[in-house]
Amino acid sequence: MDDLIAPALVDYLEAHATAEDEILRDLAAATREQFPGAAGMQVSADEGRLLTLITQLTGARTAVEVGVFTGYSALCIARGLPADGHLLACDVSDEWTSLARVYWKRAGVDDRIDLRIAPAIDTLRALPGDPVIDLAFVDADKPGYRDYYAELVPRLRPGGVLLLDNVLMGGRVLDAHSTHPMRALNDDVVRDDRVDSVMLPVRDGVTLVRKR
Repeated sequence: MDDLIAPALVDYLEAHATAEDEILRDLAAATREQFPGAAGMQVSADEGRLLTLITQLTGARTAVEVGVFTGYSALCIARGLPADGHLLACDVSDEWTSLARVYWKRAGVDDRIDLRIAPAIDTLRALPGDPVIDLAFVDADKPGYRDYYAELVPRLRPGGVLLLDNVLMGGRVLDAHSTHPMRALNDDVVRDDRVDSVMLPVRDGVTLVRKR
């Protein structure tokens, strides 16, 4: 983020977003303690707040997340859903998501989250093809993004929203000679006439996609 926004503004931006509550702070701390080498994969507090707000603004009832890690972003999405809302959360790690389950239960949203431990692409391909998904969030293995996008967009309802995380890859997407899969996906999205999109300089970049 410091590469995109003047460092003096970073703290100011964070100070002017709704702060994490105790549960989110504790989950972030537990993630750093238990998985110090991977903790950087967790979304930031301001991005988590963005997920909650967009979930609320879209009136989402049916959501999908690809890439759960320790459950911070899933918790933020689930909090934006109504009490009878449903989040399908896809990940491959029992170890990481065991921590997620603890905090989902503590937050009282565990009944809204259906965690599937399996390759996400298999889970998505097994879903009905009906366009009923209100909201989707992808923050997982970057080579898989194009496949996740291909499966999710047809299943979004008209007006449904898909968020793609890490679309800037620390600026590597600016390299015209790069073969990074995120660069190819970014080009695909902007050419996709099924959707409207905007790329936001939130942390490492978030693309907001709305199905027409």
